[in-house]
Amino acid sequence: MIISTTPTLEGKIIKKYMGVIFGEAISGIDFLKDFGASITNFTGGRVEEYEEEVVNARADAIKEMMDRASKIGANAIVGVKVDTETIGPNGSMLMVTVSGTAVVIE
Repeated sequence: MIISTTPTLEGKIIKKYMGVIFGEAISGIDFLKDFGASITNFTGGRVEEYEEEVVNARADAIKEMMDRASKIGANAIVGVKVDTETIGPNGSMLMVTVSGTAVVIE
């Protein structure tokens, strides 16, 4: 399946628009990762514990969006947008939402 942030796909013809499609992932940060991240925050540097969570949550959300698009007969998704937010008590969870337009291309 082709996924693009652009509204069109170069060299491809969009034959049918199937509608807006979404994927979501919510990831909790466990105590040990949060503790390790707070030490890195204090000493400076990249917070790899959180980066890993962002990468995994984004991949999960994109896979979910692709699965949903495939189930309705789409073979591509255009106009993809990725949003991230923290939710829950003290922002202890990461939410990643992806959206785009499911399409059928030639």
